[in-house]
Amino acid sequence: MATTAEIESTTQQVAVNSCPVSEDIYDTWVAYKKDPNNQDLRNRLMERYFPLVKYNGERIWQRLPDGVELDDLVSAGVFGLMDAIDAFDMTRGVKFETYCVPRIRGAMLDELRTMDWVPRLVRSKASKLSEATKQLEARLGRTPSEQELAQHMNLDVKELERMMVDANAVNLISLNKKWYETDSYKDVREIDILEDKKGEDPTRRIQRNDLMRLVTKGLNRNERLIIILYYYEELTMKEIGATLDLSESRVSQMHSSIVQRLQSQLVRRRGEFGNI
Repeated sequence: MATTAEIESTTQQVAVNSCPVSEDIYDTWVAYKKDPNNQDLRNRLMERYFPLVKYNGERIWQRLPDGVELDDLVSAGVFGLMDAIDAFDMTRGVKFETYCVPRIRGAMLDELRTMDWVPRLVRSKASKLSEATKQLEARLGRTPSEQELAQHMNLDVKELERMMVDANAVNLISLNKKWYETDSYKDVREIDILEDKKGEDPTRRIQRNDLMRLVTKGLNRNERLIIILYYYEELTMKEIGATLDLSESRVSQMHSSIVQRLQSQLVRRRGEFGNI
C-alpha cells in the first residue's frame, strides 16, 4: 500500500505532466500566479522566454528594408512577452510558447506601424503599382508606358498619375536615419554623410585664393581684374570690357600680354607653387 508521501508525489507529477508548461519552470509559474506582483518571479519567466523574443525579432527584421533596428523590434517584443506572462491562464491547457508568440509578433508589428509615417493605404497602392509594372515588363520585355499601365490596372491616366505620386512617398527616407554605429555616444546619421554638392571645399577655396594672390602678384589693377574676372568669375572679354570701360579688343590684347608675361615668370617662381 502506497504511503501518503508517495501519493502526494504521484499527484504532483500528474499535475506537472498535464500542465502546459515544462516541469522545470512549473513551480515558478505557480508561484507567480499566486503573487503577480513578485518582480523576481516575473524576471525569471522573462529570462526563460526571452529567446523567443530574439528569434521572432530576427525573423521579422530579415524581411525589412534598411533603417529598421533589430533592437527596436526586440524591445517591443519584450513588452509583448510581459503582457503574455500576465495574461496567461495555466488552466486552459495551452502551451505558453504557443500562446505568447502571436503577442510578441503583434507587439513588434505595432511598433513597425508607429515607425512608418506612410499610411497603409499608400503602401498598398505602391505595392499594386510595383506588381503591375513587373507583370507588364515580363510580358512586353520593356518598361510599359503610362497608358499601358493604366489599361492593365483598369484606371484612367490621371488616376494612375495620382497613384504614382503617392507611391513616390514610400521611397522617401528620413535624414535622421542611423547610417552606422560608432564607439562614441553619437551615431552617424544619413544627413551626416550626404554630400553638399552646392558647398565648396574650404581647403580648395583657400588654395584658390593663395594661387590667385601668387598669379596676380606684380600686376596693376586692370591687369589683376582681367585675370580674376576671366578665370575666376568666368566672364567673357566683352563683359570684362564693359566692367572696366575698355573695348573688347583692348581687353583681349591685355589678356594675351598678361599671359605671356606670367608664362615667362612661372619658371622663376615655381618654388612658390610647390605647396599648392
